[in-house]
Amino acid sequence: MAMIAYKAHDITVTVVDLNEKRIAAWNSDHLPVYEPGLDEIVKERRGKNLFFSTEVKPAIAAADIIFVSVNTPTKTYGVGAGRAADLRYIESVARTIAEVATTPKIIVEKSTIPVKTAETIQQIIQANGHGCTCQVLSNPEFLAEGTAVADLLNPDRVLIGGERTPEGDAAVETLVSVYARWVPRERIITTNLWSSELSKLVANAFLAQRISSINSISALCEATGADVDEVARAIGKDSRIGPKFLKASVGFGGSCFQKDILNLVYLCQRFGLPEVAAYWESVVGMNNWQKQRFAAKVVSTMFNTVAGKKIAVLGFAFKKDTNDTRETAAISVCSDLLAEQANVVVYDPKVSAAQINADVLGAGAPANPRLTTAADAYAACEGAHAVVVLTEWDEFKTLDFERIHAGMQKPAFLFDGRNILDLAKLTALGFRATGIGKA
Repeated sequence: MAMIAYKAHDITVTVVDLNEKRIAAWNSDHLPVYEPGLDEIVKERRGKNLFFSTEVKPAIAAADIIFVSVNTPTKTYGVGAGRAADLRYIESVARTIAEVATTPKIIVEKSTIPVKTAETIQQIIQANGHGCTCQVLSNPEFLAEGTAVADLLNPDRVLIGGERTPEGDAAVETLVSVYARWVPRERIITTNLWSSELSKLVANAFLAQRISSINSISALCEATGADVDEVARAIGKDSRIGPKFLKASVGFGGSCFQKDILNLVYLCQRFGLPEVAAYWESVVGMNNWQKQRFAAKVVSTMFNTVAGKKIAVLGFAFKKDTNDTRETAAISVCSDLLAEQANVVVYDPKVSAAQINADVLGAGAPANPRLTTAADAYAACEGAHAVVVLTEWDEFKTLDFERIHAGMQKPAFLFDGRNILDLAKLTALGFRATGIGKA
């Protein structure tokens, strides 16, 4: 929404939310989301044609286009628990629109949702509305956290799905005209509704599949003496494969990959495709195994016990340049190390101590004296028996590891869960250093 306001000054964009604290943060100098370049865009357009408000119903009534961007978490209850998307917030928005709208609206699904959700929105509005016509479009987002602003400025594609009717085509072209202010028309793909809804799930599933695939090979590399980075570079030169998403790591995280794959698994099961469901579920299984394997390797390498030992964890966000910790591999690794009675000290430049505690211990859980945070990487590593790198923050590449080694217990272990450090140099400094997929 900030990018639309930035690129189309004649369009008024109002972002609404019932959460007063969240809206207050968007109206402050400290935005609730860290994303490189976002602060500048928001501050340039805020109060001009970009507004943040808790007045939901007036904004809906005044709007021509309504982007539905609510959470669609995985269900934790009932039929489909652990796999299906929880659509209660989607339905709530649809009912609010039906209650308020008295003029024609274009409703745009921005949330990641299962196929046929547009049909649900249409039925609710038709059954509860004031007789006004509403067209429902699907416009999934393909940006990546950490590079979202750049991705929006120069997207690979913009996908818009709508009904193949004269009214649906007209609504699609209206939304096309918004993006066409800065996106070349040949990069704006239009499809039917169901193809667009499914494409988002499939895109994330394919990306996650590549990560799980290279991570499975990382285990084989460790067993055989191969180097996973060299293998990835060799196969990535094949134009049929390409180099992207072939970086072995402790495992993927974030708000989308696992949730969307599990949603895809549920859809396959629902439509009587158990073999397809099992195939995609194995991608998530491999990712979970990789995280457990990494933590187990830390323990086994450190003489089969970490009880009472200080482990410095560098990085908690699921990737660099974001403060998002949803499904981050760090949660699993820290939990496993705490279960082994280690003393875990975490440093992340953008994630708060409160967030780290809530993610590892559970929201509202009492503090665990064996889980603490540090103000910087050097404080985290002081006196540690091992350093564990879990996020590829650039600042970790330039740390003074000679200083860190001098302040650690000996032998000093280092486990690079992102393969961003020079293991040979660390070994020369005296570390017992290991990475992912390296013998």
